[in-house]
Order: sequence, then C-alpha cells, then structure tokens
Amino acid sequence: MDEQIQLMIEWIEGNLKNQFSLNKLANFMGYSPYYCSFKFHQVTGISIRRYIHLRRLYLSTEDLAMNRRIVDIAFEYDYSSQEAYSRAFKAVFGINPKEYQLNKMPVQSIVKLTMNKDGKWCEMHSNQTTEIERLQNTNKELFERDVLNILNGQMMYEEFKNNRLMEDCDYAPFNEAMCVNATTPQVFSKAFINERADGHHNSVENYIQKVIAPLDNLFNKEYKYIVLWFGEDMFCQMNLLTILSYLEQSGYKGKVFLNSFREDEFKVNQTELQLGHYNAVYKEVMINHNKPSNDVLPVMYQAINIYLDMLNEDNAVVKFITKNKDLPTAELLKQCFVLFSTVGYGDLQYLQLINKIK
Repeated sequence: MDEQIQLMIEWIEGNLKNQFSLNKLANFMGYSPYYCSFKFHQVTGISIRRYIHLRRLYLSTEDLAMNRRIVDIAFEYDYSSQEAYSRAFKAVFGINPKEYQLNKMPVQSIVKLTMNKDGKWCEMHSNQTTEIERLQNTNKELFERDVLNILNGQMMYEEFKNNRLMEDCDYAPFNEAMCVNATTPQVFSKAFINERADGHHNSVENYIQKVIAPLDNLFNKEYKYIVLWFGEDMFCQMNLLTILSYLEQSGYKGKVFLNSFREDEFKVNQTELQLGHYNAVYKEVMINHNKPSNDVLPVMYQAINIYLDMLNEDNAVVKFITKNKDLPTAELLKQCFVLFSTVGYGDLQYLQLINKIK
C-alpha cells in the first residue's frame, strides 16, 4: 500500500502545474478513480484535491519570492484568473500574494509527502551550525549578553544552552502545550498556573517547577532583545502566541524577533515582530475560540485555523485515527507524527486521542 500511495504522490507532483484529472491518475495507477481517492485519503489523512491545492499554493510562494508577475504564477498553477489565485492564497495564508511578495513573511511549509521502502517517512537533515553563522552575519547584535532566547521546549533549550549556539546570550525554555486544555486571560498568573496544571493533571508545584521556574529570567531581568525560537506547526505557534501575549501584558519595551523554522529542517526565517495586538489575538483565539480580528503572520494564521479545527470532535486527526484504528498503536502514532506535521502534537496528545478512539 505504501508503494501505491508513493506512486500516486509522484504522479501528482509531476502534474501539479497541469489541470488535475482523477481519471488520468486512475489510468496511470490501474485502479478505479474511487479506489485511488479513497486509499489516498485513508493513508495520508488528506484528500487528493486538497493536497494538490495546498502544494500549489505553497510552491507559488517561491515564485512570489522571486518577484515573478502574479498573473503569470496564477496561470502557471492552473488558476482561472489572478483573482481566483489571490482568493485561494488569502484563504490559506491570511494575506494576499502581493503582500507576501512585498514582505516575504514566514508560512507553514507544505512539503511533498515521501515514504521510503520501509514505509517510514523521509526527513530532511538540519544544519544548525550553518544557519547560526548566517544569522550572526545578518544580525550580530542578537548574539550579545542583553539578549534572551526563549526556546520551544526543554530539548531545544538544552541543545542551545549546552552548545552555546547563541554565544553568551541567556536561554529559557517554554515547556508547555498551549494547544490543548483551557487557559486564562492573564498569562502566567496564579489562575493561569492553576488552570494549566489542572488541565495537564499535574500538581501546581510540579507545574511551577516544569514551566514557570525555567522562565525566571523572563520575569526578573530586563533585555534589549528577546528572540523567540518556535517552529511552524500549530503546537509551537500557540506557544508563541502565549509568550507574545505575556510580553504585551508585562509591558516589555525592547525588540522582539521570531526565528521560525520547520521541525525537520533547521532553516530559519527571522522576522522582527511589532507588539501591540497579540494579547487581543490570544484572548480571541485561545480564550474565546474565535478567529482573530487582527492581522497576524501567515504562519500563525495557518496555525490558528488548525487550532480551531482541532477543537472540533470530528477534526482531521480524529477522522484519520478512527479510519485506521485497527493499526497497531505504535504504527498509528508514527503515521500521525508525519501526516499531521502541521499540527505538531507530541506523543502524549496523539496517544490520548488514539486510546480514546480505540
């Protein structure tokens, strides 16, 4: 089955700039159109047409970055008009193609699905040293002593701190999973700590030790710059939104930079953020579970849409697990990690869903 799906993916990727025909794909595969459509969705958790739609839009960002004419890009990716392409682009990324072309803001990577012969999904190798050197050459002031790097999770924190990747800067981990469980309007308040600890079925004392204590420098030292290292996926972006909300609530006056990256590829997109509306977005999204009325970076816009979808009982992950619940838990867990990379759940979140459904 993995080899069949891989053949479909290769055919689709080779025809992304052509008008899609399920019948042509079915003829290539030697199966019925229904069988191809059903099996692709069952194995990948996404429909063929949705996969093509997202891949085309993501690949088009590379053309936009090269300042190609938008109308040419639209027709090249089989859109009927520039307006149709712009509408589709904004629906996925939250901004129109021209805005992206002018500002080149970070977006979630929608990469080609690839499986090897063992059925394991291939991963890109990262090159931290090269990227860190590039960042240092671009913005050396972010490697000085009055800089705090907040990193998404303990593992990343230990790697950065132990290897002094940002030299003599301070480092702090944010050990949370804000995309699950309830939260409170005031970030890191007593009510917040109690609510989050209860949601994680943890004691307040343990929660403080794991999440709050490691952020001591954030609470008690003043910094000229704060650099936020968070991945593109929904898990990371909801953590990022929480930190940005806190910075506004605490009246932070320094500069804030986001170093956004894919989990499987350490290629950093550095963006200076302007504080002023993230607390409002945090309350709209994470408290009231509504779409934000303020503009946010495309990568966060995409993550918010995923977050709100995951609040539904019949979200894409639940549907996938339900369809494949007869698979061994270990195999199902592995599939979820790769197929839903833009969700970014950890093993704990996926296992809770798997066990509940099984």
